[in-house]
Amino acid sequence: MNAHAPIDISICICTFRRPQLLDLLLQALSEQDRDGLSLEVVVADNDPAASARPVLADWQARLPLPLRALHVPVPNIAATRNATVHAARGEWVLFIDDDEAPDEGWIRKLARAQRAFNADAVFAPVLPRYLDGTPAWLRRGGFFDRPRFATGTAITTQDARTGNVLIRRSKMLALSPSPDAGPFDTAFGRTGAEDTMLFRDMLAHGAVFVWCDEATVSEEVPLQRANLPWLLRRSYRLGQTYVLSEIARLSPLRRLGRSGWLGLRAIGQFFIAAGLCLACLPFSRIKAVRWLRAVCAQCGKLSALIGHRYHEYGN
Repeated sequence: MNAHAPIDISICICTFRRPQLLDLLLQALSEQDRDGLSLEVVVADNDPAASARPVLADWQARLPLPLRALHVPVPNIAATRNATVHAARGEWVLFIDDDEAPDEGWIRKLARAQRAFNADAVFAPVLPRYLDGTPAWLRRGGFFDRPRFATGTAITTQDARTGNVLIRRSKMLALSPSPDAGPFDTAFGRTGAEDTMLFRDMLAHGAVFVWCDEATVSEEVPLQRANLPWLLRRSYRLGQTYVLSEIARLSPLRRLGRSGWLGLRAIGQFFIAAGLCLACLPFSRIKAVRWLRAVCAQCGKLSALIGHRYHEYGN
């Protein structure tokens, strides 16, 4: 392909120590229906040891799409996403995680939804893919399920994620503080919520977000995550990032007031959730776990307000 030919969509992948899953993803991308679109793939390896290098070298020789391989050696998910956005040449950026696999017609469905609703970003479902050995109670509880909506539904930051989303690249770059920085805030690169901050800023600048329920991808749930301790750690982290994203863009005075309100509310929610967890425990393990996760989320909110940071990414 002509290196200077226009690109419609850059498929951007951030990877960290999952070469086998990355290999499966690139295989699935090689089989996607392009729907007449000009595509490229941009992969940024955030492992200091560059564990994805052999897989990327192999696919650069045989992928029927241009493949650009980047190495971002300092673990930071925001910096890694930024590297792919700045390396991309497409009018659109299509994010998919290295542990996901697209279903048939994925690209075509996203592109058609974008045209139908004139959207600046199109979000779509990420469905859990369980391995043998996953506890039955965890499957029944739907702890890895995410909300789904009718195609065309307007999306807010509550349901906006980078796991499966088509975004107008110019809208992201318009938020970059300089030509070689952003659009994801690297201050959130170890804690998470860098995507929440980006989408919050895009919405504030008038971007249009919609849902496309047909453009599904599946995400592997490794056994290391299919357990109660991981669920509780994730809830704790999400509580932290919720608070941090809520106060990040506020002036010092407004931040103080908002922090006080969030802290008082978290204390109240902690005691309510703890009581409901204990009440449900004799009757339903699944309901008790749901309330226990809410307890951990409140602990995360309160810990964030006193300065603790849980670094999930890069470990």
